[in-house]
Amino acid sequence: MRIRKIGYVAVAGALLAAAAACGGGDTGGTASGGGTTDSGAAKTLTYWASNQGTSLDNDKQVLQPELDKFEKQTGIKVNLEVVPWADLLNRILAATTSGKGPDVLNIGNTWSASLQATGAFLPFDDKLLTDLGGKDRFLGPSLAATGAAGKPPTAVPIYGMTYGLFYNKKMFKEAGIDKPPATWDELVADGKKLTHGKQWGLAVEGASVSENSHHAFIFGQQHGSDLFDASGKPQFDSPQQVAAIKQYLDLMAVDKIVNPSNAEYSNGTEAVNDFVNGKAAMLMWQSIASQLKAANLGDDYYGLAPIPLPAPGSGGKQVNGMVAGINLAVFNFTKNRDGALKFVKFMTSAEEQQILNKTYGSLPTVQDAYNDPAFQTPTIKAFQDILAKTAAPLPQVPEESQFETLVGTAMNQLWADAASGKPITDESVKAKLTQANQQVQPGS
Repeated sequence: MRIRKIGYVAVAGALLAAAAACGGGDTGGTASGGGTTDSGAAKTLTYWASNQGTSLDNDKQVLQPELDKFEKQTGIKVNLEVVPWADLLNRILAATTSGKGPDVLNIGNTWSASLQATGAFLPFDDKLLTDLGGKDRFLGPSLAATGAAGKPPTAVPIYGMTYGLFYNKKMFKEAGIDKPPATWDELVADGKKLTHGKQWGLAVEGASVSENSHHAFIFGQQHGSDLFDASGKPQFDSPQQVAAIKQYLDLMAVDKIVNPSNAEYSNGTEAVNDFVNGKAAMLMWQSIASQLKAANLGDDYYGLAPIPLPAPGSGGKQVNGMVAGINLAVFNFTKNRDGALKFVKFMTSAEEQQILNKTYGSLPTVQDAYNDPAFQTPTIKAFQDILAKTAAPLPQVPEESQFETLVGTAMNQLWADAASGKPITDESVKAKLTQANQQVQPGS
């Protein structure tokens, strides 16, 4: 896994540049032959879904009944492949260069502007958005994370998300802690009280490129960092960003509230499982509703609070989440454009938004789906409040995906250093981030 990610860093810019020149091909289908064909285009679509549930098989169980429903309504069969997060961006980039891939696919919304710049995706102009109910039907923060400002989005949001702090109520009570931490100092102090024996204060995914980069952004905002200057030049190694990332790494390296084994966690489930299984008392994450439901754990087991904010007037921004979520895009090389757009309309319908977001514990991205009582729970209301008030979108610039890959990989290596006992210093963090800066390929 790590070798593949490091290899990708070296070629990401080249892939994106090639994709921009290519602009998509004239053939459908996946590399494995699972896509649409001329003879079956009108009745077949290929859909790459991202892993939202407890496993790839769980996602298939969730999605297949809905795809069957779509086929019954339209006569269009949808061939489903659930792609792990560790592979999704690489698979998408390969499809943009080859012109061979799915008709419709899920993308992480932080990649929107980067993938938009390839020219390989269908723009949702005003007419297409009107066909989906209009811009105002979608949640503002989620729709804002669908591409560069001033350009038609090349995707529409289907799952809304942000980050929060999950905490184990029983462990907090046993440690004499009566409320979740509101400041970073309280987070560390509580984490130390909660760390003993085989129990740890906090779980992280130290080898996850995406989780690392998301936290780098959130904590960078809290320290007043901007990842790119006004001209678009990366400044990943600014003093503010260095301080933010070191503060996060110090939870393992200095504060000792994170298990060193977390430096190897990478697949998006291990830190969650540690929290669900009672091995860690806190977790900074997006929705874990599927995992909690599978473990038969309810509101008496866990609570959700905002990730601690910096003190007002400290110079940082009052940001404790990112405008996260999943968007739905259509490759412009599809041979079933009308069918693909019907599928997008189906997936963004109020009924499907309620069904899928209830299952995954995420937020509907359309206003008319919120009349369901399932979206009035304390957890969902807390996520809604964070998303509406204190979450910020990642920069909608073409180089954003390079930030995620380069800085996320640098942090993988720093977590490994922390786990092995190597000192994590401002200098060692800055050196990794300066190296990431130097690898960015402008306009890619």
